[in-house]
Amino acid sequence: MHLQLAWRNLWRNPRRTAIILVAVVVGVWAMVFLGALMRGMADGMVKNAIDTLTGHIQVHHKGFRSDPVIDNRMDDPQRVFAVLNSQLPPDARWSARVRVNAVVNNARHTAGVTFVGIDPEAESAVSFIGPKTIRDGRHLRPDDTNAALAGQALVDDFQTRLGHKLVVMSQDTENEVASRAFRIEGIFGTELEAAEKGFLFVNKSSAQEMLKLGDGITEIAVMLADRKAVDAVAEDLRAALPDNYTVHTWRELLPAITGYLDIFDGFMYLWYLIIFIAMGFGIVNTLLMAVFERMREFGVLKALGMKPWWIVRGVLTESFLLLAIGLILGNLLSLLSVWALSGHGIDLSAFSAGTDLAGISRIVYPVLESRDLAAANLVVFALGLLISLYPAVKAARFTPVEAMAHT
Repeated sequence: MHLQLAWRNLWRNPRRTAIILVAVVVGVWAMVFLGALMRGMADGMVKNAIDTLTGHIQVHHKGFRSDPVIDNRMDDPQRVFAVLNSQLPPDARWSARVRVNAVVNNARHTAGVTFVGIDPEAESAVSFIGPKTIRDGRHLRPDDTNAALAGQALVDDFQTRLGHKLVVMSQDTENEVASRAFRIEGIFGTELEAAEKGFLFVNKSSAQEMLKLGDGITEIAVMLADRKAVDAVAEDLRAALPDNYTVHTWRELLPAITGYLDIFDGFMYLWYLIIFIAMGFGIVNTLLMAVFERMREFGVLKALGMKPWWIVRGVLTESFLLLAIGLILGNLLSLLSVWALSGHGIDLSAFSAGTDLAGISRIVYPVLESRDLAAANLVVFALGLLISLYPAVKAARFTPVEAMAHT
């Protein structure tokens, strides 16, 4: 009976009910859809950072992280390789690298870069560099001795092109300046322009020969199939490796992004609260209008013996129906919006300078997590009923005399 009466009361003034429904629907859509976009930005930042040569886990010689010079290298990495093969899950991938700071130049320009020697096939499984990111030319081959991969932004800045040479200079193991010319055989493109400017890739054997490393390397990057298993796998590697090696997870390697993620959930709840406050005023205002219009009705009901609690329950039932309909429609609209953008995302290329600085992808795809959807619905439903108590109690406190005197 209460549901039937509440439903009929809702549509006594269809325009007013429609207005508050629109407010609830828009509020739910703003919470869920815009929250999914913010979550997508955060996930894009993490993905870009992990793909940009970070991986889920990195292994270094002790001291390399604080002082990344060629002296803090791994001279005999075979022992580390054996530990990785025995301790990592079967679906994990890893790649050994030579990574040092260097200066690259041609006849017109000079710039500092990160000079990286890689195993082309292994590296494509743990980072962005691979056949899919090559925009022009080709990927490195195992037998390439003087071939290099340069980023599109670096090539543009140096006013060079495919087939031309770049001279790389860095410090070798004998503390001498080592230099070598590499021919650009491939030009790669990434989500972040900073990565295109900051890295120059060659075969690991070429970097080892230039820097007189022998079989030495500077780091190993590991990529897992399940990001949630990173901490457990890292602990296993720390226990299995000698003390002169260090193991770091991506959260330790990326403190700025880790800090952002730690406060992101708090921002999400704050966003929900701000949207709800704006929506809540509309709910309270509409219900109060409905209550004051029906003062005489409530007075008659109380005069006939209706208990105040029943009046409170009736008004709350109306609020419940309003919120339920608004949540259903708002969730449907949000899911449709997420689905519509899931294929092509939102292109932020026009703001690439700002997005690159923040590490955000140029194309943002919404990411809808079940916990975000549940939190948004819970906030609207629970707080919506809570603020509806005020007009409900207001209606229950009318005395028959006050109500009948109301015009």
